[in-house]
Amino acid sequence: MAVVELKVGMHCERCIKAIKKAIKTIDDMESYQLETEINKVTVTGNVTPEEVVKALHKIGKTATYWAED
Repeated sequence: MAVVELKVGMHCERCIKAIKKAIKTIDDMESYQLETEINKVTVTGNVTPEEVVKALHKIGKTATYWAED
């Protein structure tokens, strides 16, 4: 099981709905969490960061790896 944490711009309700829909299409995704106040997306399951980034790119979203400072 993997935990993928990404930074993704979530500026409006439409963006948030599109991100949720895209994440739900990922095979072997078990759960996800959106933290809109800090633009953080966390996906848990048998997934790779590349799979999550690809799903978000399909809806026109740019995703970068989350780096905790």
